[in-house]
Amino acid sequence: MSDGDEEPAETEADSIVVAFEERLESASTAVEEADTEADLDEVEATLEEIEADLEETEIPVPEPEDEDEEPDDPADDLEDELSDLQDAVDEKRGPYGEDVVDAIDDVRSTLTGTRWAEEGERELVPGVQDFLDEVESILDAEFGEAVPDPEELSVTLETVTESVEEAALDADEGAESIADLLEAAGTLADSVDTSTAWTDLKVRERLHREGFYEPLEGAKHKDFPPEWSALKAWEKQGNVEMVVLLLDLMGDTDFIARHCIEALEYMGDEQGLEPLTNLAKRRDLNAIDAIGKIGAEAGVAAVESHAESGSSLELQARSLTALGAIGDESATETVANQLVADSDRVTNAATRALGMIGDTRAIDPLADLLADTSADASVRASAAWALGEIGTESALEAAADFETANSYLIEQEAEKATNTLGSDGESTESEAEDEDSETEESAAEGNEETAEESADEE
Repeated sequence: MSDGDEEPAETEADSIVVAFEERLESASTAVEEADTEADLDEVEATLEEIEADLEETEIPVPEPEDEDEEPDDPADDLEDELSDLQDAVDEKRGPYGEDVVDAIDDVRSTLTGTRWAEEGERELVPGVQDFLDEVESILDAEFGEAVPDPEELSVTLETVTESVEEAALDADEGAESIADLLEAAGTLADSVDTSTAWTDLKVRERLHREGFYEPLEGAKHKDFPPEWSALKAWEKQGNVEMVVLLLDLMGDTDFIARHCIEALEYMGDEQGLEPLTNLAKRRDLNAIDAIGKIGAEAGVAAVESHAESGSSLELQARSLTALGAIGDESATETVANQLVADSDRVTNAATRALGMIGDTRAIDPLADLLADTSADASVRASAAWALGEIGTESALEAAADFETANSYLIEQEAEKATNTLGSDGESTESEAEDEDSETEESAAEGNEETAEESADEE
């Protein structure tokens, strides 16, 4: 037998649900029959009332027959049906004059945001002119003649959008005009899309129009492809712009990309950092090396994250080397953190990078690594070398303490540090002796002058 309390709850829920379903069905019919914005406004108001009532009404949730099943809330289905009707109202509205303005603005964005080939600028004119003529007949306005200049065409189309806004076309009374304007705007967009953009040209045609091959005109070249010959000419002239152009257009070819990177590295101009940075983000090792060779502080951000990443030991090590070559002390902490890396390759790169940076904050961690007898001898030797490169007295003393380290590499670096300390000491003593000598000479000269003055008085 069933529990007597369940039967009324289910009956109550069913009656509430049926009442809401009837209201929603009536609203659905109203949506289908709505012909004007006013009709849709009425339906929208009805749906808002139903939504408010549904939120305030507590519909009992019947217990499922199977205890393992989740109970089905009747309100969920009602809310879904209500949401579908609200979407149907929105879809049935319009179109509006604002839609025409948006369509024209999209075309304007294409005109000004696209680099057009010379012939493409000419190809834009007929489509825009046809659009202007069509809109003139619809709005009874004048917009002038289209010209082969994308910026000017955009300005002209802006005056069209202003005219559409001023017309304040009603969605019901002006429905035909709005539809005609939207159709004309669609035709305009299609016409613009078929015009020749710069990217529609073949790569070598673009290079030719930019003057990339000018160094080859009237000269013989043996290299293949010819872009390599032109690249070497631009490299000699220090023309970063032309190298970047080739990298941008043909950088998907490994051969060209490698030689472009080498050219940018050779020229060492910070203008080449941006394309190298983009390549470095894609883990291009040659680009990372080049950023280090250029040595600009702006390159730190491009490689610093790779120096911390353990995904590739080669990537990490070469990024650390690049940071060392740049020599910016802001990277000291990032590099020093890799002194405890699991890989000797990475640790070795980090120690040498700290030496190249020369930040005195690295002295203590480098000294600790040098003193760690469990570390690889080559890594410890690199730590000694780095301390010598930092070159302060405390750094040199830390390295000099290991002249008997049972490792030739370490002892060599320790001996260098000792010699540097000794030469610095000799220089100091020599300077002190020079000062004493100068003092004695001054005193002697003073005594001679005093004696001469006494003789004169006598």
